Amino acid sequence: MRFRTVNSEKLKVNNRRKIITTLFLKSLLTSLCQREEFCPSLVKRGKRRFFNQYHIDRFFFLFYLLLFTFILLFAPSVLHAEIRDRVVAFVDNTAITLSDLEIKYAETLKATPNITKEEVLNTMVNRTLLLREAKRFRLEAPSEEEQLKEYIDLKIRAFIRIRDQAIADFYQQHLIDFQGKELDEVRDQIETYLVENELNQRLKSHIDELRGKSCVKVQFSH
Repeated sequence: MRFRTVNSEKLKVNNRRKIITTLFLKSLLTSLCQREEFCPSLVKRGKRRFFNQYHIDRFFFLFYLLLFTFILLFAPSVLHAEIRDRVVAFVDNTAITLSDLEIKYAETLKATPNITKEEVLNTMVNRTLLLREAKRFRLEAPSEEEQLKEYIDLKIRAFIRIRDQAIADFYQQHLIDFQGKELDEVRDQIETYLVENELNQRLKSHIDELRGKSCVKVQFSH
């Protein structure tokens, strides 16, 4: 019921605007046609007179008055739509808009229900920084996701080395988790985990470094 009431009120406002504009147009056109200077009957009566400067000035005054009235009546809804989509973050000359954030947040929410918009925006900023670096490396890939993966692999993953001692130490610290399995059985699993953990730490440090070299400005508020 409330939804219908709101829509009804909006419809009434729009109808009032249209009626006011229509009446105003009719009033102006009637005023113009009733004046001898603009009346077509002048030609029929043989009075072929050119408009003098006064007539021209008056015509343009009425024209601009009509245009101004039209803007006042119909522009607010357009301006409101434009204002709603504002910039929520800058990464140097690259802008992230509120609509971009809303779309990405809706997509991320499906996989991570508890994530916040601030976290999604922070991820978008980091992604922008990494993609810019990937383009500087002139990496070619079918998609941005693959371009990012290739950049991270070349820039960070390729330099990660896990020592055998680190694998053995991790195994000893998590014997219960491996449920009696021998080290050789879980070596690859442990190495993969340690590589990913090291990658995340180095990637975070790399992003912090990129942020330090860039002008990042976040201006998001609920």
